[in-house]
Amino acid sequence: MGIGRVILCVIFPPLAVYDKGCGSILLVAILTVAGWIPGIIAALIICNKD
Repeated sequence: MGIGRVILCVIFPPLAVYDKGCGSILLVAILTVAGWIPGIIAALIICNKD
């Protein structure tokens, strides 16, 4: 995971997990709406998986 992806996870988490599938986008979007920090954490975890 590059620095660009990390910055994207912090700025706009649903866009950072765009290539991971629809379920990931939906989950991160819901968490981002519920609270910014949970969305960021979820996006970082999903992007860090191989």
